[in-house]
Formats: sequence, structure tokens, C-alpha cells
Amino acid sequence: MKHLIVGLGNPGPEYVGTRHNIGSDVVDHLARAFEVRFAPGRYADRAEFRHKGRSFILLKPQTFMNLSGKAVRYWMDQEDVPAERVLVVSDDLALPFGKVRLRSSGGAGGHNGLSHIIEVLGTEAFPRLRFGIGSAFPRGRQSEYVLGRWTPEEQALLPERVELAAKAVVQVGLLGIAQAMGHFNNR
Repeated sequence: MKHLIVGLGNPGPEYVGTRHNIGSDVVDHLARAFEVRFAPGRYADRAEFRHKGRSFILLKPQTFMNLSGKAVRYWMDQEDVPAERVLVVSDDLALPFGKVRLRSSGGAGGHNGLSHIIEVLGTEAFPRLRFGIGSAFPRGRQSEYVLGRWTPEEQALLPERVELAAKAVVQVGLLGIAQAMGHFNNR
């Protein structure tokens, strides 16, 4: 059984290490953990690993955040993966830093990447993992905040939280979204 894991972020070195790219960071962590490398593909960099009889296809869209749906739709069709086996990993301003929340479906919550995916797929019914980035920014500075770098305090805690998010991704593939939600949403 195949699972498509989409780590949202913006392409290019200027976005590496920013809050908005935490989805890409989580799939990068999985690629390192399972010793696979990303290769450029249409609309996205792609890697794949097998674990306990499941195939995990890792994607990092190269379309910029606001057009992420193009990459998701293309690779769903290429790999014949239905929406219920697509897991989108994104940042979330509404969650405290490092909080991991799995959901089986839902709205975009103001996230432009999720909005475009919902628009292109024509449904909100796909699982997602939201990684909390907090909201410690002055009014009107949201864009600067999400495209900004982690604080030294956040940077120190980031590896542990990314590891937790990566474990959650694998458990979604092995156990399903409902069981994984029970294990990870309160940690």
C-alpha cells in the first residue's frame, strides 16, 4: 500500500530553516532516517522508502507554497494514491511551537498551501499533520514571522519535535489516521 507524504515549503536556499518550511524539514528527516535521497521530478523532489510492507513516497513541492496543489495532484495521479492516503505536513500559526496535530480532514485554516491543495483536489478530505510554529509576532507581521528563522530557544527544541512529527507520519501509514491521532495529538 502506497502513502504520499507531502512536506510543504518553499523551494530555494533563502527559505531553508524558516518556519514555513517545517513540512519540508519533516520529510527531509524521514529521508535521512530511512537513508533515501530526493531526486528532482515534475513539480516536486521525490524520494521513496518501504517500511513494514508499506511504501512511503516523500514529496517536497517545488512550486512554491501557494501552488502546492499542482504537485499533489500530479503525484497522486502518477502513483495512483487516493486522497485518504495523502498526508500533508504543514506549519500552523494556531498551534504552540512544536505541537503536532493530526487531522483526517478539515479546512485550510488560513494556510495558502493547504488552500491551493483543497482547491485543486476539490475536497478537504485528506489527512494532514500540522506542526505548531506559534504566533509570537506583532500585528501585521505574520508574513515576516512565517518566513522568518527559528529563535535559538526553538532551534534547540526543534530536533525532538521534528522527530515526533516524523514518527507520527510513519504511524499514519502503518496504523491509519484515526489510531495515529490517538497516539500523537496530546503529546
